Amino acid sequence: MTFTNKQLFTLIIPLMVETILNSLMGTADAIMVTTAGNEAISAVSLVDSINVLVVNVFAAMATGGAILTSQFLGRQDYKNACHTAKQLILSITFISVLGTLFCLAFRKPMLRILFGSLDPVIMENCLVYFFITALSFPFIALYNGSAAIFRSDKNSRLPMTISTISNIINVAGNAILIFVFKMGVMGAALSTLLSRIFSAVTILIFLRTTKQQIQIKSYLSIRPDFKAISKIFRIGIPTGIENGMFQFGKLAIQSSVSLLTASQIAANAMVASLESFSCQAAIGIGLGIMTVIGQCIGAGDSEGAVKYIKKLTFWAFLALFISSVIVSGIVFPVTYFSKMEQTAAQLTIFLTIAVHIVKPFAWCWSFIPAYGLRAAGDVKFCMSVSIVTMFTLRVAIAVVLIRMFGFGPEAVWIAMATDWSVRSIIFAIRFRTRKWLRHQLL
Repeated sequence: MTFTNKQLFTLIIPLMVETILNSLMGTADAIMVTTAGNEAISAVSLVDSINVLVVNVFAAMATGGAILTSQFLGRQDYKNACHTAKQLILSITFISVLGTLFCLAFRKPMLRILFGSLDPVIMENCLVYFFITALSFPFIALYNGSAAIFRSDKNSRLPMTISTISNIINVAGNAILIFVFKMGVMGAALSTLLSRIFSAVTILIFLRTTKQQIQIKSYLSIRPDFKAISKIFRIGIPTGIENGMFQFGKLAIQSSVSLLTASQIAANAMVASLESFSCQAAIGIGLGIMTVIGQCIGAGDSEGAVKYIKKLTFWAFLALFISSVIVSGIVFPVTYFSKMEQTAAQLTIFLTIAVHIVKPFAWCWSFIPAYGLRAAGDVKFCMSVSIVTMFTLRVAIAVVLIRMFGFGPEAVWIAMATDWSVRSIIFAIRFRTRKWLRHQLL
């Protein structure tokens, strides 16, 4: 199966733009909430650590459906591609509604178990923010599922446009509800809810009316096909476990980081934000790989799958290299204008530059080919490698260096670089053996 460079750019550039804008808008969102006071900042930060975990589960479900629809499209089996898309929408709606009901019913004990005894004002803010954002779970799930369907059909421009408008609605809503009406965390939560409702409703309308290979004419006529749903789960569940363990790993590292000085914690937080931003364009390319490799596998073109993983991984390396240079350059004005105290600023600059010297070479092969391997059905291997390296390398090294040897935040990034490097070697070996091509999903 052949994709021209023009077709690849048409697919990938909107994905890159969408991931970068989502990151920038998320940063703007966080900055605006800070004006509501320390209690509001704490509440949003704590609850969002739960929300990210939940949303990642929905994203994993969407990945399962997208891979299957891509493979059916590669086989030119449009009937089963549409049927799989319908089952994805049905199953993701059901699971997200159950998740919402569970979070609404048990949000207070969940917060107490996860975060212990909180200040009463912070707890009250947490309960309000969690209640309203939990109501948005079905809408973000439906958007993720529908966007994945469009991308599997090589239409990434529409989800990008909808996501961009949704982010603008969210930021504008924050500005009005927080700054004008002084609604604090309730205002932040309501703007999130409204933006996600807009995203879900809009993309579902387009999924019903857009003239493309995958269409769902009537949502009310969808009936469960448990065989098709089980195939989606076979891919979605391992990916969801992988995403969930990744978040738990981050929380485990954060518990050790919390033992450091205030300036070290501030420096680590700033480096983490800049490091997260620098890989967004490469992640967009990774999302595009799933569509390309899924269609190659569906068409029975194993050599094409190998070729495009190599090609797009190289493109991701170039994107990450450029992003790393940019981030290394802007770290100086960022620390200056954010008015970081001198010790924290110096540490931030040193760590940011050090991380982004290593990152283009260690990060790409640890993440990008895995998107292609998942699209071929090699999800259990990807899950196992990610979980093992996360806890035996990233978490273990960071915790030992900080708690036993008195290291500062540099321990986090030594552990991170070790994880990236080892994972790169493992995925490179897996890619070369071609064992990932032996799966039969359809």
